[in-house]
Order: sequence, then structure tokens, then C-alpha cells
Amino acid sequence: MPTLDTLKIGQSATILEFTDNFLSLKLIEMGCLPGEKVKLCGIAPFGDPIAIEVSGYVLSLRKQEASTVVVKINVENTVASCVS
Repeated sequence: MPTLDTLKIGQSATILEFTDNFLSLKLIEMGCLPGEKVKLCGIAPFGDPIAIEVSGYVLSLRKQEASTVVVKINVENTVASCVS
């Protein structure tokens, strides 16, 4: 299954589950709930961290943290755009 760190800029996905129980609690507190739609907004120049839009705001995550979030990539981009 794909994970959040494998998305391309502008691509949207739906969170399915987490592979790290400890980190999942922190992510859930920040609005990363299973079933929530997310969109990759940007990647830092050296590839880490990444910025995702979730629950109406932009969240920055390390790639290692993002790799613990299992997602289903949306064929159609249902998340309009990153928060401006």
C-alpha cells in the first residue's frame, strides 16, 4: 500500500491507517484521522520535510513520519488546493 511520503506534489489521498502506534496518536491529535483527505502541497529543497494539507491547514512532516501513514491515492483530485 502507498504511504503519505510517496505522493507527488498536488496529488491527493485518503488516510487509511497508521503503521506506528505511538506516532499515530500525535498525528491524530493534529487532524490526521483515518478517512481524512490530504494533499501534498510541497517538498523542501533537500526532500525533507514535506507539507501536506489536512483538516483545513498545512502541516509539515518529516518523510520518516509520513512513511507511517498508509493512504489510498485519489484518482481524481477531490481536495481543491492548498490553504493560502
